[in-house]
Amino acid sequence: MHEHLLREGYLHADETTVQVMNEKGRSNTTKSYMWVYSSGQHSKYPVRIFEYQPGRSGKYPQKFLKGFRGFLHTDAYSGYRKIPEIIRCLCWSHLRRKFVDALPKDIHSPDATYTGQGIRYCNKLFEIEKTLEDQTSEKRKQERLKQEKPVLDAFWSWVDSIKDGILPKSKLGEAIRYARNNKEDLMNYLRDGNCSISNNLAENSIRPFTVGRKNWLFSGSPKGAAASAAVYSIIESAKANGLNPYKYLKYIFNELPGVQFEREPEFLEDYLPWSSEVQAACK
Repeated sequence: MHEHLLREGYLHADETTVQVMNEKGRSNTTKSYMWVYSSGQHSKYPVRIFEYQPGRSGKYPQKFLKGFRGFLHTDAYSGYRKIPEIIRCLCWSHLRRKFVDALPKDIHSPDATYTGQGIRYCNKLFEIEKTLEDQTSEKRKQERLKQEKPVLDAFWSWVDSIKDGILPKSKLGEAIRYARNNKEDLMNYLRDGNCSISNNLAENSIRPFTVGRKNWLFSGSPKGAAASAAVYSIIESAKANGLNPYKYLKYIFNELPGVQFEREPEFLEDYLPWSSEVQAACK
C-alpha cells in the first residue's frame, strides 16, 4: 500500500500524539507521534497508512514520502516543508477554525464582527465546494476559478484592509497572521481540480485513533506502537474501500498464510482492499 501511495498525485497527511512506554533513552511521559498518510479523495486506490515515530520532526514525513511528487494537503506545520518537490495545499478548515476560536464567547451578533466576516468568507467557499463534488476534475477547476476565485480575491482584500487595526496578539490577530503567512499555500488548491480545499480527509482518517486513545491510553512499547499503526492502516484502508473491516481481516488471515509472497511479492496485489476478489468477498 505504501508503494501505491507514493505513485499517487494527491496526498493528505496529519499527525497526533501518542504515549509509548519503554522507548530507549526516553521517559514514559515523553510525547511520541502517530502519523497518517492518505491518498486523495478522487483516488482509484484509497489508502490510509499510519506510521509511529518517536517525534514530530519533518525528517519523518520526508523519509516516508521519499519519491512522492505531487500535491500534499496538510496543516501549516513547518516540518512538512522538508519534503522536496511537492506542492503544499493548506487547509481552509484550519483557517476557519481560527476565526471561530476568535469569536468572543458572549457575542450576540457575530455577523457584525471582523471575526464573523472571516467565517462567512470561509463558509462561502465550502458552500461552493459542495456543488462541485460530482464534477470532473477539469470542470471543478474551471468552476473554482469562476466562482471561488472572486470570493478569495475579496477575502484577501479584506484581510489587507483590516490587518493594521487588529491587535497582533489577539486570537483574531493570530487568524489574520496565519492567513497572510500562508496565502500562497492556501491558494494552491486552485491549481488542480483533484486537489481539496481542506485536509479533512486526513483528519477524519486519524480520528478513530484519537478516539481509541482515550480508552487504551498508551502503547506498551515501540513495537506495540508500530503494530498498532499496521492494524489501523489495514482497517482504515478497508473502510475507505467500502469493505467490512472484520470480513477483510478474516479474509487475509485465512488466505495469506498459504501465499508464497516472499518469493512472489506481486501476489499481494490480490489481497489489497481494492482487488476484485477482496471486493467480492468482504463487503
